[in-house]
Amino acid sequence: MHLQKDLREQAKVMMKQGSSSFYQAFKFLPRKQREAVYVVYSFCRLIDDAVDEPETSPYTIDEIKTYFDDLDHAEGHFIWEALRWAFQAFPLTKAPYYVQMSGQLLDFEQTEYQTMAELEDYCYRVAGSVGEMLIPILHPEPTDELVKAGIQLGKGMQIVNIIRDVGQDMTLNRRYLPKEVFDRHGYTLDMFHQKQVNASFKAVIDDLTEQADQWFTEGLAYIDKYPKKSAFTLKLAARYYREIIQVVKENDYQVFTQRAIVKDKRKLALFNQINQ
Repeated sequence: MHLQKDLREQAKVMMKQGSSSFYQAFKFLPRKQREAVYVVYSFCRLIDDAVDEPETSPYTIDEIKTYFDDLDHAEGHFIWEALRWAFQAFPLTKAPYYVQMSGQLLDFEQTEYQTMAELEDYCYRVAGSVGEMLIPILHPEPTDELVKAGIQLGKGMQIVNIIRDVGQDMTLNRRYLPKEVFDRHGYTLDMFHQKQVNASFKAVIDDLTEQADQWFTEGLAYIDKYPKKSAFTLKLAARYYREIIQVVKENDYQVFTQRAIVKDKRKLALFNQINQ
C-alpha cells in the first residue's frame, strides 16, 4: 500500500524545499519508506513553521496538537491523511511527535542557552525525536539500541544546524550556543553580539563540532544491522551534515553573515565516496 500520488507529491515538495541535504540523502530509499520519510519530515516542518514563521503557517502549534490528538478525524490539510497512511503502513507511535512539539515550544520560552545539558535536551526534543520517528520506517524490527542510536544521530544533526544558523538565529534573538562553552574558551557575550570571529569563537565551534561527531559516531554504531538501503541513507545523511561543518571551516568560521551550503556537485562526490 503506497501513499496517494497527490499526497506524496505535496510531501516531497515540502521536504525538498525544507532541507536539500535531507531530501538528497533519503531519496534512495525504497518507495514505501521514502514516502513515509517525506510525510514525517513534512509534519515536522509544519510544526517548525508554526513557531518560526507563524505569519505564513496554516496552523498554530496548539492547533497542530489538537488535530494530531484526534488524527483519525483530522481534515483540512494534506498532512493529516498522509500521516494516517504512515501510521497504518509502519509501527509508529505518537510519543516522539509530542516530544518534537515540546521542543519547538521551547523556542517561545527559552531564547538563550547556558549549559550543554540544556542544549542537549533541546537537541533531543527537536531532532533526536525525529530519529525516534524514522527508525521504525528504516528498520523492520527496530530495537531499543537502534532507536537510541537514531536519537544520537538526530542530536548530532541539530548541532550542525545550530552552527550553520548562528546568524539567522541572531535575527530571531536566539542564542543556542551555550555560555558554558563560551566561558570554557574565553569567548564573551559581548564578542558574540558584536559578531566577532576570533580564535576563541573558533574553539567554541570546534568544541560543539566534537560533540556532534561523537553523536554521529554513536548514531552509526549499529549501521550494519540495517537493511542495505537504509544503512546507505543514514551514512549519506550523516556525511552530508558533517560536510556542512567542513564548509563552515572553509568559510573561516564566519557563521554570523554567511550560511554554509554544501553544493550539489560536492554532494555528488560524497555520494560516490560512500557508494564505492
